[in-house]
Amino acid sequence: MKIAIFGSCVSRDTAEVMEDAYVLEYVARQSMVSLTASRGSAMHDLEGLESPFQLKMVTGDLMGDGAARVMSARNDVDVILIDLVDERRGFWLFPDNTVMTNSIEAESCGAARSARGQGARLVCFGTDEHFEWWKHGFIALKTELECQSLWDRSVLLSIEWAASLEGAKHPHGTLLSGLGRAQRIARRTLKQARRSLSRGDGIGTVLKKMLNVPPTEAEEFAKRAADANHAYRRYYEFARRLTPFNIHRDSKLLRIAPDHKWGPEPFHYRNQDYESIATEIRQISERFGRQFAD
Repeated sequence: MKIAIFGSCVSRDTAEVMEDAYVLEYVARQSMVSLTASRGSAMHDLEGLESPFQLKMVTGDLMGDGAARVMSARNDVDVILIDLVDERRGFWLFPDNTVMTNSIEAESCGAARSARGQGARLVCFGTDEHFEWWKHGFIALKTELECQSLWDRSVLLSIEWAASLEGAKHPHGTLLSGLGRAQRIARRTLKQARRSLSRGDGIGTVLKKMLNVPPTEAEEFAKRAADANHAYRRYYEFARRLTPFNIHRDSKLLRIAPDHKWGPEPFHYRNQDYESIATEIRQISERFGRQFAD
């Protein structure tokens, strides 16, 4: 199966578990906003990027070439996978209404710092402003692919962020679970206070530490996932109405892979999660085959 991707790790990692898959084009680190308001590659010094892949992704974002790259595979592609993971960091909006995706790579090479110096401001994901810009970008992608008869082969992966690590239960936002978390925090607080007192810390220091107990890794993952899934909801609802095929997974069905090769993140899942998504992609692809054979 030949695949083109406009998205990031959700699509990429799913393709990697498919032994019969070959990725023709992989458009990553690019907000769909860039399709309608590209900045231009000559606007920033990108020498700080460490790999050809990073350079290609950031340059592609500045040129807004995502749709064109997907369309370059039109003669061979079987399925186009779309996910919205790279929208999560927002984008830089310049005074002339051009944009640059706020990717980790753009930040690491100094392009984000340069954007600030040029008067750009960060438009955060989830805000009304971001959503309005993004909608125009998504419609632009749809329009471009429709012109090449590719939109009918497009599959949206609306995969929520996982809220817990593999082997743990999905957290529930009920009153009882909230009380349980409060009790666990209280126990950690008292334990830390005893340690501080045993080391000879003063009461003021102990009280300060008690009021600033950091969350556990599990609590941090749960909070990040809940916030992201809430912010993503209207984006996926809008995209699902326009995209011919959608594969959805609810957060409670997913788990974070602690041994993921890129590290544990709420959008880095277990192999069984990717395999489940891959199975559904194959089923959709078979429908394509029957459709185009008729």
